Amino acid sequence: MKIAKLETFLVQPRWLFLRIETSSGLVGWGEPIVEGRAETVAAAIRELSDLLIGAEASRIEDTWQTLTKGGFYRGGPVLSSAVAGIDQALWDIKGKALGVPVYELLGGPVRDRVRIYSWIHGDEPEELADSAQKAVAAGFDAMKFNGSDRLRPLDTPEAVKRLALRTAAVRAAIGDRVDLAIDFHGRTSTAMALRMLPLLEEHLPLFVEEPVLPEYSRDLGRIVRSTSIPVATGERLYSRWDIRDVLPTGVAVLQPDLSHAGGISEVRRIAAMAEAHDVQIAPHCPLGPIALAACLQIDFATPNFLIQEQSLGIGYGDSPTGFLDYLIDPEIFAHQDGHVTRSNAPGLGIDVDEAAVRSAAATGHRWRNPLWRHADGSLAEW
Repeated sequence: MKIAKLETFLVQPRWLFLRIETSSGLVGWGEPIVEGRAETVAAAIRELSDLLIGAEASRIEDTWQTLTKGGFYRGGPVLSSAVAGIDQALWDIKGKALGVPVYELLGGPVRDRVRIYSWIHGDEPEELADSAQKAVAAGFDAMKFNGSDRLRPLDTPEAVKRLALRTAAVRAAIGDRVDLAIDFHGRTSTAMALRMLPLLEEHLPLFVEEPVLPEYSRDLGRIVRSTSIPVATGERLYSRWDIRDVLPTGVAVLQPDLSHAGGISEVRRIAAMAEAHDVQIAPHCPLGPIALAACLQIDFATPNFLIQEQSLGIGYGDSPTGFLDYLIDPEIFAHQDGHVTRSNAPGLGIDVDEAAVRSAAATGHRWRNPLWRHADGSLAEW
């Protein structure tokens, strides 16, 4: 069974889907995407197709090694994301060919349900509290919100206290039986993170995410030692070599993205590395249905899995062009009590609505992340 054809599809709101067809007619799907660089990743897949057409679809590891190490220049988000989508699609094909879910090929399931969390939104504490209560009413027992908008490297006491007020309002609204995570989104400098975290400790967050940008990962040790709050990072780290130097800093949670960090094959290895450091994984996934399906396969098979991000409620995934529209049976992601139940469907466990994908790709998208600026006109972290 050889790889015969690769097609990419730009679909709203900001995703890129990959379809791989084999000589036997079996089809696998992947989601290779760097948000805001979809066309660039699609071009990378076209270049890599020279190495793929005619190759054995079942030789997933050999293909991964060839795609990542066969060129003189290696790594980076574009190449890693292209490989990630290809890897997902090949695992999908192999599972379908054998009639089993991918998690069975990873050693079998270690759990029957996967815990997921919802995003909540609002600028004011009252708005966040109301959104949090709605999430609880919808069945979630864990949620996350962005800790702040733009921040200066050393911002005012008001900016620092604003995060504490927002966090206090959410905790008061949801009580202590519901988990709350806070995403710093790399908007804080190391100094600001050290100022802000002590004010959050009384509210016992599940974790704080990306308190500094990935280029300052060496400073994570200082942050971890300064607080009792578990620290999470990893959505912008693309390989086990990127992760290697982060694990000794004492972070509690790694958040590799299966559409960025080399797919199922590499995230499986990252999770094993994390387990050796008593670190949990919570895969990053503000993406589409194929990425989430791939995450769930890892989640069901990984002992040190913590919780899964997903797009519904994030602000675009539940739009008219949300990810449920691209599935024949969206019930595969139905949650009860904040958990998704394990499916026995083969491959990635989803049936992609190919007609819907092709129709959406006729429109495509040119999504770009916002560009923020400080009051003085200088660039701010989004």
